[in-house]
Amino acid sequence: MKRSGMAFAPLLLLAAGPVLAQEAMHGMDHGKMGHSDTGMMKPTPANPYPRAEMEMHRKMMSAVGTDATETWARKMIEHHRGAIAMSQIVLRETRDAKVRDMATKSSAEQRREIDELQAWLREHGKRTQ
Repeated sequence: MKRSGMAFAPLLLLAAGPVLAQEAMHGMDHGKMGHSDTGMMKPTPANPYPRAEMEMHRKMMSAVGTDATETWARKMIEHHRGAIAMSQIVLRETRDAKVRDMATKSSAEQRREIDELQAWLREHGKRTQ
């Protein structure tokens, strides 16, 4: 059976996509994209959250357990901690009574979720975080 080289063309395009995209970005001026020298978005009055978001993502990426279930619990703990950090920021920044109320309630709920996940870890002989 004779195979045509054209049958592999879609696979070649899929494999080349990331390389082509990276090459296209090579000459771009990234200095005006709102990023600092570390590559992190700079906080602004309209968006004071980048540091909290990056910290949450960094901690979520390193939260790993011995199996998928434990890893999920650990990542969710960091996710909830990130939500608390963002709520603390908005509580410092806003005077809107409704938003302050929602942020306060959200923080309390996130703490309950963290407590529940920590309890699950303890019940399964895992170290808490």
